[in-house]
Amino acid sequence: MPRLNQVIALTPTKKAAAQKKLTEVHHLLAKGDKLFGLTRDYKPLDENGEQQPSERKYVEVKAREAVRIAAPELADMFDAVATMDWGNTIARADVTVDNVKVLEGVPVTYLLFLEKQLTDLQTFAEKLPLLDPAERWTFDPNTDTYVSDVSQTNRTKKVPKNHVKAEATDKHPAQVEIFTEDVLVGVWTVKKFSGAVPAKERNELLARVRKLLEAVKTAREEANNVEVAKQKVGAKVLKFVFSDYLA
Repeated sequence: MPRLNQVIALTPTKKAAAQKKLTEVHHLLAKGDKLFGLTRDYKPLDENGEQQPSERKYVEVKAREAVRIAAPELADMFDAVATMDWGNTIARADVTVDNVKVLEGVPVTYLLFLEKQLTDLQTFAEKLPLLDPAERWTFDPNTDTYVSDVSQTNRTKKVPKNHVKAEATDKHPAQVEIFTEDVLVGVWTVKKFSGAVPAKERNELLARVRKLLEAVKTAREEANNVEVAKQKVGAKVLKFVFSDYLA
């Protein structure tokens, strides 16, 4: 008996061959003039009358024969798909990660679904936003967010000041230079909140997804390695439809 993975590998080729043969037959039957023939003989009423050449046109394409030509390829395709689908009903495997069975006896069709979903989850996990590594973060269950350490920054204000460069005399006024000076007027206390996740957490999540995805792929290969009985349904289907054409 063949193994399911062998049947799966060959089925697309059989589908393509059947489709090609069916297309060829369609094109053949579309040539209406080749489906018809005739014989035409002329006999003058007067035995001494003018003779005319006879005509012969033979039927080149026969619908029944076209069906018989296409039938083997179609039956082969029906059998291959049936063997694959029947095999899928018995193909099962366990999903095991680090010697722990995560799932048991999973059908191969569900393994295919799971593989696609885990691939999408991996992409999702890769795009999870990360906390700013320049800050120190602590998780706060009350707000369900990460909270940074408190930081403080000074608030200053520019205050004008006078600087006497030269005192006034009886002949000259005082020379005064005006400048500004930053004067501390307050302190900002800052605490940041974030809904992002730590890089370590994201990396651990990605590692778990990748391990499970690898385990699912392994399980799928194992399930597809099951031996399957060849199904012979194509001839029955075609005989039912074309009972008068296929002896």
